[in-house]
Amino acid sequence: MREMLQFYIDGEWVDPVTPNPLDVINPATEKPCGRISLGSAADVDLAVAAAKRAEASFAATTREQRIELLESVLAEFAKRHDDIAKAIMEEMGAPWSLAKGAQTGSGPQHIKAAIRALKQLPFEEHNRSTLIVKEPIGVCALITPWNWPVNQVVVKVAPALAAGCTMVLKPSEIAPFDAMIFAEVLDAAGVPAGVFNLVNGDGPGVGSALSQHPDVAMVSFTGSTRAGVAVAQNAAPTVKRVAQELGGKSANILLDDADFDTAVRDGAQACFDNTGQSCDAPTRMLVPRDRMDEAASIAAKVARATKVGDPRGEDIEVGPLVSEQQWNKVQTLIQKGIDEGATVAAGGVGRPEGIDTGYFAQPTVFSNVSNDMTIAREEIFGPVLSIIPYDSEDEAVNIANDTPYGLSGYVSSGNLDRARAVATRLRTGMVHINGAYLDSMAPFGGYKQSGNGREWGSHGIEEFLEVKSIYGYEAVK
Repeated sequence: MREMLQFYIDGEWVDPVTPNPLDVINPATEKPCGRISLGSAADVDLAVAAAKRAEASFAATTREQRIELLESVLAEFAKRHDDIAKAIMEEMGAPWSLAKGAQTGSGPQHIKAAIRALKQLPFEEHNRSTLIVKEPIGVCALITPWNWPVNQVVVKVAPALAAGCTMVLKPSEIAPFDAMIFAEVLDAAGVPAGVFNLVNGDGPGVGSALSQHPDVAMVSFTGSTRAGVAVAQNAAPTVKRVAQELGGKSANILLDDADFDTAVRDGAQACFDNTGQSCDAPTRMLVPRDRMDEAASIAAKVARATKVGDPRGEDIEVGPLVSEQQWNKVQTLIQKGIDEGATVAAGGVGRPEGIDTGYFAQPTVFSNVSNDMTIAREEIFGPVLSIIPYDSEDEAVNIANDTPYGLSGYVSSGNLDRARAVATRLRTGMVHINGAYLDSMAPFGGYKQSGNGREWGSHGIEEFLEVKSIYGYEAVK
C-alpha cells in the first residue's frame, strides 16, 4: 500500500490544508493499492502563489540552462523508470509489458523531443527595425488524465520547462502515483523551487480552482470533451489560453487494394491496445461492403486470441478497464450495440470467461455497424471495435468525417498515392498511412471536438509561448 498524502509545493512535500484522504483502487483486484489526499482551492492558491513567485526568475533562464535542466530530468527519470512502470500497472491496470514499455517509455521519449525542439526553436526574429520575440506565457495549469498517465504529464511538463514557464500539475486522482514519482524525479534533477508544483484532487475541487484562478495564464488539459468544455467555461472570464486534447472516434479506412489480412489484424490489435483506453484508437474500421464478412472473421480471431488477465502476467496483452464506472459504461455501450442491431462477431457483455474479479472486459468486435449507431458515435474507451461497410471511396471519406471528433485517422492501401489522397481529405489532426507509427517531433492534437492546440516537439513548446513585437528596436537608417 502506497501512502502518498502530501503535495509538492515550492520545492517541498507539504501536508494539504485540510486532510481529505482517498483510496486509489487497483482495477485488477478491486482493492486499494494506496492513498492520496484530495486537495482544495486553498491548496491551489498556495501552489499558484509559489509558481508566481518563481515566474520571473525562471523565465529569465537561457536556452542552454533549460536544455541542461531537461537533460538532468532525463537522467533522473532513467533511475526511476521501473518505479513509475510499477505504479502505472497498479493504479490503472496496464499489463507489465505495456507499463514498462510504451507507457513509461513515452516519458523519456518526449523529454528528448523537447530537448531537440528547444535546441532549434527561434525565440527572436528581426523584421527591419522590429524585433519579434517569443516569451514564456507565465503560470500554467496542467490537468492530465489516467489512460496514459506519465505520457500526458511529460508532454505538458517538458515543453513548459523548455519554454521557461512555471506550473501547477493536477494529475488524475484515479492514477496519481506515477505523477508523484515524476515529481520526485524533477526534484532530484534540480528543478528550482516553485517552478513545478503538484496538487492532487478531483475536477470540482482542484481542476475548477486551477482553470479559473486569476494568476494562471494558461490551462493545458487532456481528458473528455465534456470536461474540456467545463475547463474552457471556467477559463473564459479571465481570458486564459486553453489548449485541449480531448476525445476521439477515429476511422480506419481499408481501401479495396489493401493487404486485408495485415490491415484488419493490425487495426484490431491497435483498437484493443491499452484496453481500448486511448483517445486516438482506430475504433471505427471502414471496409468495402463485399468484404465485411472477411474483415469480421479476421478481427474476431484477433479478439479471441488476445490474452486478457492479471497485469503482472508476462504474456498478458490486455488488462482491466481503469474503474468500476468505466466498466459499467463499456458494458452499457456493448449492450446498446446489440440492441441497435449490430452483429457480435466476438466478445460481448460481461467479463472474459474464467475471470471473476477485476474490471475486465471482453475484446469485442461488432460487424454490420451503421455510422448512426451509438457504438459508432460515442467514444466507448474500451476494447470494442465497430466495423462499418462502405460502397465507394467517397462514401468512406464521408463516413470517416461524419463525427463530432477529429483526432486521428488511418488509411491502408496498396497504392501510396491513393492513400495520400484519402489522407488529405480526412478532417483530423493526424492520419496514419499503412500503419505508420506516431512521430514524437510531429504535432499531436485534433480538429473539432477533439480539441485545440498541439502537443509534442516544437509545436508543444509554442503553446507555452507568447509573441511580442517590439517596434523601433533597431534604429532606422
